[in-house]
Amino acid sequence: MSSSQNWSLLQWQENEATQAALWRADSTMTAPRRIVIADDSLSADSAYRLACEGQAMLWRGDFQNARQLLSALGRRLDKPARETSAKARHRRAGKEDAKPVFPHAFHLHRQALAQRARILSSVMIELDASWHCALRRAPDWSEACREAWGDIPADQGARSVIVPLRELLGALGAHEWRKKGVALAVPGMPEFSIHPHYGVFSPVRGEYLDLVAQAPLPAAAQQADAAVWDIGTGTGVLSALLLHRGVRQVVATDLSDRALACAQDNLQRLGLAQRVSLRKADLFPEGRAALVVCNPPWLPGKASSLLEQAVYDEGSRMLRGFVQGLAAHLLPGGEGWLILSDLAEHLQLRSREQLLEWIEAAGLQVLGREDIRPRHGKAADAADPLHAARAAEVTSLWRLAPR
Repeated sequence: MSSSQNWSLLQWQENEATQAALWRADSTMTAPRRIVIADDSLSADSAYRLACEGQAMLWRGDFQNARQLLSALGRRLDKPARETSAKARHRRAGKEDAKPVFPHAFHLHRQALAQRARILSSVMIELDASWHCALRRAPDWSEACREAWGDIPADQGARSVIVPLRELLGALGAHEWRKKGVALAVPGMPEFSIHPHYGVFSPVRGEYLDLVAQAPLPAAAQQADAAVWDIGTGTGVLSALLLHRGVRQVVATDLSDRALACAQDNLQRLGLAQRVSLRKADLFPEGRAALVVCNPPWLPGKASSLLEQAVYDEGSRMLRGFVQGLAAHLLPGGEGWLILSDLAEHLQLRSREQLLEWIEAAGLQVLGREDIRPRHGKAADAADPLHAARAAEVTSLWRLAPR
């Protein structure tokens, strides 16, 4: 059972009796305290009002109607807020083109995302102990649920489990991505695919892969017996890339059981599993290496979901741990490759001076830096609340070595 998953007993009143089921959620979600029974007679406006009041809706109607209701809630959340009073319009006049003030605008954006997630998670579905849904027109997504969440604990005394419909759809999406894979085109390499698992961040932002594919390998890493490490391996994509570049063996670490299982699956698909040693570790394994590669979460902050753990690094813990411990884990002539976006700098969550101070204090020097601009759609989306920061973003590969 993944440590990032919580199971608790959920109780509610239905048919003049107390009912019980297990509540399944990621570690950052809490079980609902107020539950109402909902069916096809519930309008989207009423559902939106209930969700805003903090009420969760256990769905007993047609499954496809529940999906339509969730879409309707999303449309209401996406609808721009309208200030109708003349005073409000006057206050807003002349400020439409004002640049967002970071980090305040970023924190407001995160608050809005959290509110959206809370409201959309208010529509809940009950599944049996085999992950099947008894609702009318409900598809069999038990395989996707089992991939995402494993087996339902049998020692909790409950015969069913409650899941937010939003998470159920997320499990299905992850299942489809896992089957289909993400095709990656990296300069100088044949196209290959990575199959992300539920809760493991997909390498959809492929520009950082170009940096790893093109940065000059240190001479020490080109030796037949060279030790090369991939810290925080995730899907295993960087291990695969390093092996394609001619590295003979890689030690890949991660603290997440999900990530290690995902990396193992991908490396086996690519025929590379025998050349990678996967280890559960917080950052570094024992010993020293000729090349240590790390792509930590790029933004300081607290993650609110499994996927956000690959984006947010509370207190820059992983980034600082990598920088502070790197010198002690490098062989003579070895290098550390730190892959990092400067988005946090544009959001004013962390400064370039602070990063350089950490590098200096760790007894490291910068041998070089390779930069690349992002290619994802949000970088060109002027409607995105963080567009001003995203448009200026640069992703870098910092080549570090002891002074």
